[in-house]
Amino acid sequence: MAKMTFGGVEEDVVTRTEFPLKKAQEVLSKETIAVIGYGVQGPGQALNLRDNGFNVIVGQRKPSASWDKAVADGFVPGETLFELEEACEKGTLIMFLLSDAGQISLWPTVKKHLTAGKSLYFSHGFGITYKDQTGIVPPADVDVFLVAPKGSGTSLRRLFVEGKGLNSSFAVFQDATGKAREKAIALGIGVGSGYLFETTFQKEVYSDLTGERGVLMGGIAGMMEAQYNLLRSKGHSPSEAFNETVEELTQSLIVLIGEKGMDWMYANCSTTAQRGALDWKNKFRDAVAPVFADLYESVATGNEAKITIEANRQSDYRVKLEAELAEIRNSEMWQAGTAVRSLRPERA
Repeated sequence: MAKMTFGGVEEDVVTRTEFPLKKAQEVLSKETIAVIGYGVQGPGQALNLRDNGFNVIVGQRKPSASWDKAVADGFVPGETLFELEEACEKGTLIMFLLSDAGQISLWPTVKKHLTAGKSLYFSHGFGITYKDQTGIVPPADVDVFLVAPKGSGTSLRRLFVEGKGLNSSFAVFQDATGKAREKAIALGIGVGSGYLFETTFQKEVYSDLTGERGVLMGGIAGMMEAQYNLLRSKGHSPSEAFNETVEELTQSLIVLIGEKGMDWMYANCSTTAQRGALDWKNKFRDAVAPVFADLYESVATGNEAKITIEANRQSDYRVKLEAELAEIRNSEMWQAGTAVRSLRPERA
């Protein structure tokens, strides 16, 4: 492992230098990797593994749009594409990439095919960490580990095609063969990780649920709405409010942050912007700190897991979810966004 320093803290990380793709291929050379689920993470991980030379099959319900997508992506029914239970039977390393709710539903089927010496792979610590609610308790004679790419499956695939990588965490929950950690790292390299950092199943799900509900999705969406609504209430046009709230962030400033960090973004803005941002940064930090504390507590106590599981158990959950998403999509703010995006000039 490589020694890296992050903010003054030294960590062990795994890069492609000390664990090259060839080594990953050797570690998993005798495995039949069964990707169970072809929805959010499944396509990106399955395609990257296949393109990297691993023996990959896909398990998916038939008929379904995801089955059709797998076929369109080159997986062949009866050869590399099977229905869920058959894929579980054939796989020696089962990548359990269904949604958290889907994992709960299919777990009895998967467990039946987890014979001694097989491996069970996750990309999220949810099912194992909240086992009292999910019922997911693996047999003692199988390896259980995870690799969690820090982004969507779409981003994982896009960066892979561009010759880049998406950073991932990895963790071992159960090492029955003595090779679980090596297999986890090999899978991490195989799916196209930029570098890998070690964690636990519990820490992965705590940080992931906090991040999704906080800065990455819930928090940024809430802040955007608050600022847009304020500007509109003060007489600013939809175009002005959206550009100052979303467009400038997504098309300019986030790109700069991604390139070289927050200070780089500040350095590329006016001195007026810099001064104001620095003056107000701590006010926002202190204002939302109690919200983050409440959020983390809700995650750690299992309350967020309970809310998610109970919501997914409702027969009309998908209908209700679409209604909530439609409310966002049809709001003035995001209708303005559709119009603004349509006016972005195409590069000649």
